[in-house]
Amino acid sequence: MRALRHLFASEAGTRRRFSRATTEAIELAIASAELRTSGEIRFAVETALDLDELRIGKTPRECALDAFAHLRVWNSELANGVLIYVLMADRDVEIVADRDAAARIPTEDWEAVCRLMETHFRAGDFKAGAVAGVAAVGALLERHFPARPVERNEQPDQPSLL
Repeated sequence: MRALRHLFASEAGTRRRFSRATTEAIELAIASAELRTSGEIRFAVETALDLDELRIGKTPRECALDAFAHLRVWNSELANGVLIYVLMADRDVEIVADRDAAARIPTEDWEAVCRLMETHFRAGDFKAGAVAGVAAVGALLERHFPARPVERNEQPDQPSLL
């Protein structure tokens, strides 16, 4: 069943769900959240895995870790970057946090954000789910990593469609 979902998933479908209006809303939500924290938030959406990845049983978590490395989210000055990763074909949301963010924020908090987003996504509201997820990640980061006086944006705010 999983293989069929991946084979029939289309980038057009992903772009329809993450339209220009939705990606702009995500970008604004990230910019807004990052005003209140020294943390960095990155948002990435992948449509599906290729056959080799499916054959070896690659999990959404492994994909998220690969995207975290590929997008260099780990490269933030304070080791508090966070990736929100969506794998459309698996209908799965994963959050990967850099060392300091992972050490300070419990896994259960990240998982709660994922479930919040997935609930919106199941209802077909990708914009609301994505924006709610970014706001929740921003609130977690703000609690542990407040904004500093001189802050530079280390990661692009625009979502990545992988």
